[in-house]
Formats: sequence, structure tokens, C-alpha cells
Amino acid sequence: MAKVSLSKSSLSQQTQQLKAYRQFLPSLDLKRKQLMGERARAQAEQRALDERLAAARQRVADTLPMLGNEELDLTGLVRVEQVALGRENVMGTWLPTLAELKIAVRPYGCISKPHWLEPLVDALTESARLRVEAMLAARRVALLEGAVRTVTQRVNLFDKVLIPQTRANIKRIRIALSDAERAAVVRSKIAKKKRAAGGLAGGQA
Repeated sequence: MAKVSLSKSSLSQQTQQLKAYRQFLPSLDLKRKQLMGERARAQAEQRALDERLAAARQRVADTLPMLGNEELDLTGLVRVEQVALGRENVMGTWLPTLAELKIAVRPYGCISKPHWLEPLVDALTESARLRVEAMLAARRVALLEGAVRTVTQRVNLFDKVLIPQTRANIKRIRIALSDAERAAVVRSKIAKKKRAAGGLAGGQA
């Protein structure tokens, strides 16, 4: 930190800075708390999506056990064709949103395929959507965690560094000014005594 001048103008400047820091800190801390709330909601949403995805996969395994036995090529049966993202501003942090999701299903003949293929397509489509939504939720959580970390660092900078340092500067300047004022008074008294002594000596002469 730059060396502080021990002057009245520097005292005024440091006092104004301390006032600004104190005014800014509460709003910054409020933002931190609001971001933490948004992060908690995003984490809950991510957990819910992960659970739904796991449940969807389990349903496929439970209701369609014949998948492992059928000699049927299911490669590329269901695939994510297009993902379009939007974005929203949450407390100054831009988060991705799902604007559009296109899932393609490979054409298949209903007559030539087993009866369980259509439920499988529905289950795979749901899983594909949930997988995209879960990945997006994870990204939102990561961005919010970064925002919380950044704002927390700023709060700590003001609360633990700038405000204490400015207070210390003000105290040091006031002590220096007080010492200088006392020294000036002492010098003035000494000078006055010398003048008085000089006048007295001249009168006696």
C-alpha cells in the first residue's frame, strides 16, 4: 500500500475513503448472501435433475431387461440433435439457460420392431433431455460458485484489509498532527520566552 502523507489533507482523504468503504461493504455483503441463496437453489435443482436422470435410467433397466438379450442395433436410436442456449443475469452473473432442445429419433418400423421399442424410445428421449438439463444445471452451479468466491474475496478485502488499514492510517495521521501541534505550541512558548527575555535584557541595558 502506498505511503500515506501525515497531513490534514491526507486525513480528510482517508476519512472520506473510510466512509465510502463502510457504505459499500453492507451492499457487497448483501450481494454475497443473495448469490449464496441462488447457488443453494441451483445446487438443489442440480441434485433433483441428477436424481430424476438416475431414476429414468433405473426404470429402463427394470422395465426393459430384455435389452441385454435382444440382437437389435440401437446405436443412434435417440440422439441430441441441437441445443440452443440463452442466458439470464442473476445478481450480475450471466448464467446459461436452455432456450431450445431438439432430440432426434432414428426412424424405425413399428411392425418389424419389438413391442418394447417405443417405450424405450420414450425413456431414452427423457434421459437425453434430463442429461442436457443436468449438465446445464452443473454449469450454473459452477458459475455461481465462482461469483460467490469473487464477492467473498471483495468482502474480505474491505472488511479485513482496507477498512482496518484506513482506520490505522487515520489514527497515525491524527497522532502525528497532534504531536506536530504540541511541538508548535512548545516552540511558540519557547520563542515567546526568548523574546520576553531579550526585551528584559534590553531594558536593563
